[in-house]
Amino acid sequence: MTLPAISRFPVPELADLPADIRERILAVQEKAGFVPNVFLVLAHRPEEFRAFFAYHDALMDKPGALSKAEREMIVVATSQANQCQYCVVAHGAILRIRAKNPLIADQVAINYRKADLSERQKAMLDFALKVSSAAHAVGEADFAALHAHGFSDEDAWDIAAISAFFGLSNRMANVTGMRPNDAFYAMGR
Repeated sequence: MTLPAISRFPVPELADLPADIRERILAVQEKAGFVPNVFLVLAHRPEEFRAFFAYHDALMDKPGALSKAEREMIVVATSQANQCQYCVVAHGAILRIRAKNPLIADQVAINYRKADLSERQKAMLDFALKVSSAAHAVGEADFAALHAHGFSDEDAWDIAAISAFFGLSNRMANVTGMRPNDAFYAMGR
């Protein structure tokens, strides 16, 4: 059986990529044991690849009040709202690993309001989903709700930036027809 293509656009060969991109992809492969399809699909446009992953890393790898698991919760909830199969599956796997909980990603992907989350985390996701679907309506009451759960304005910026960035990512994954790697489905279970 032939698997469907991972993208509707050309996917470059690893050997044909600029050295910096090839090295990054090989480093990810060494760590994960496979190359996540997002790296191969976005490598179609090297300059955009570099910009995308630079912003991704700035948002997802920085220290701050949001844990790495909470950052992944934002990605999974936002991606579910945007109907992005790739990001729900891939970041769901990362969330299971970072939260050390094999159930949490499925709960967040189906309905974070009923997931085994703290009220603080639910408030964080309420804000993220409002940014994702109705950013024009975000107002002082939304910031006050975050503040009531101990989030600062800088934390609100982080939540909004992750939600907004993954809105872009979700749309590109959907437009390219990006398929999740089979390996993601079993990770962290």
